[in-house]
Amino acid sequence: MDRLLLLGDEAIAQGALDGGMSGVYAYPGTPSTEITEYVQASNFAKENNIHRQWSANEKTAMEAALGMSYAGKRAMVCMKHVGLNVAADPFVNSAITGVNGGLLIVSADDPSMHSSQNEQDSRFYGDFAKIPILEPSNQQEAYEMAYHGFELSEKLKTPVLIRITTRLAHSRSGVARLEQKNQNEKRIPANLHQFVLLPVFARQNYEGLLNSQPQMEQAAADSQYNRYFDGEDKSLGIIAAGIAYNYLMENFQEGSLRHPLLKLSQYPLPHALINKMLDGCERVMVIEEGYPIVEEHLKGYQEKGTPITGKLDGTLPRTGELNPNHVARAFGLPDRKGQAIPNVVKTRPPAMCQGCGHIEAYNALNTALQDYGKGRVFSDIGCYTLGALPPFEAINSCVDMGASITMAKGAADAGLIPAVAVIGDSTFTHSGMTGLLDCVIEKSPITVIISDNFTTAMTGGQDSHALGRLEKICEGLGVEKEHIRVFKPTKKNIDEMTDIMREELAYKGVSVIIPRRQCVQTMKNKKLVEKVKEMGL
Repeated sequence: MDRLLLLGDEAIAQGALDGGMSGVYAYPGTPSTEITEYVQASNFAKENNIHRQWSANEKTAMEAALGMSYAGKRAMVCMKHVGLNVAADPFVNSAITGVNGGLLIVSADDPSMHSSQNEQDSRFYGDFAKIPILEPSNQQEAYEMAYHGFELSEKLKTPVLIRITTRLAHSRSGVARLEQKNQNEKRIPANLHQFVLLPVFARQNYEGLLNSQPQMEQAAADSQYNRYFDGEDKSLGIIAAGIAYNYLMENFQEGSLRHPLLKLSQYPLPHALINKMLDGCERVMVIEEGYPIVEEHLKGYQEKGTPITGKLDGTLPRTGELNPNHVARAFGLPDRKGQAIPNVVKTRPPAMCQGCGHIEAYNALNTALQDYGKGRVFSDIGCYTLGALPPFEAINSCVDMGASITMAKGAADAGLIPAVAVIGDSTFTHSGMTGLLDCVIEKSPITVIISDNFTTAMTGGQDSHALGRLEKICEGLGVEKEHIRVFKPTKKNIDEMTDIMREELAYKGVSVIIPRRQCVQTMKNKKLVEKVKEMGL
């Protein structure tokens, strides 16, 4: 079939489409966002009624995908690594229920924290849940793993985790497509208790999951993605996982690597291949992107005592994104990192867009808080998190999606009054609503600022579930109508905005302030502009 030039994210999307997928479920999160956007832009997906709308958060996405699997169809759920934390409850339990139709979970990790709060490694989640993990080393493998992953899921009757990292997700390569598969026919599970995790059934399912581990390991041993290359120099054996295989081969042209090499891209670990290396080599180096999960496994697993090197002993860096230069230094090869960046080139911190509504909202908030002092504003994750930087220095936290409201509540419980939460419209419907309900129930003296720009701005302007619904949601959760205040954040309105904030900061209960103004980056989105006009926002 034809060849396409695709990002790693796009390769996964195309592989899933060609592999018979009936639906993709996701919440935007860099570096995973382009997977779902590719499906949304696909004429094939539209013509074949493939589900492709954004979900409210990763947990709802995971559960909806599991529901599609229950009905016998093939589904994929996509998220970034911290999104897997949000989806962890249904993710782990889906390993116990097993699947009916094939189910793929794609988690895009972000080593070096290019746009994330941490560097966690999703392979630990897959290992914890005891399900197969696929880790592509290039875009072609990413395509094929999504394409064949549904079959693997249905064969093993378990979800399959595909773990990628930023460098693979956002780099392009040529991809050869395979034959298009038809979608599954709808079918109800043969065992109607399969998805009922009452203890009596869950115990049986869990025992089945444990009994299937040898089959999963054999699948990894037989996998085309795990390959053992023998070498004449047995003083060192090399295990290179996922994209780290590319970093290794960039330092060794074809035929120049004289050591045995295990290319690892499917888990659980194929112990037969690993034992072959441990038995035949004097020491083993593990090269992997992210946490030293393979290295730690080998140190705890082997009985022979073969020395293991990698991240734990400093051969490779423990933090940050791996690259070919790190690998070169590990082998004592010349470092090809290039010239140092001249001092004249100053690093520019990120900044809010000119004309952004968050700017005037923060100016008003800083003025309103002058009588109370600093250190009482809890923020969330979005463009508005830049309010922590100069010239605003207006916020004091950013932990996880939705944490602004609940942290403000906890601070108020501790006596820090008033406490302020700043959260975006999309983040509020992602995971802020339940925190607001806690505040309403306890009549907490906090002020919640929901900065409404009609979109999920930080990840590229995707649809927001909050559009046109914020006041009704807040009122429905129990916030008093007179303490739901809305204004347009502009320089012209700065006095009105400041007065409103002062009034609500003085209120000894739950108040919600909604600065409402369309994101300047979405003004070219004519459909959104028209929708906003129709709603009278």
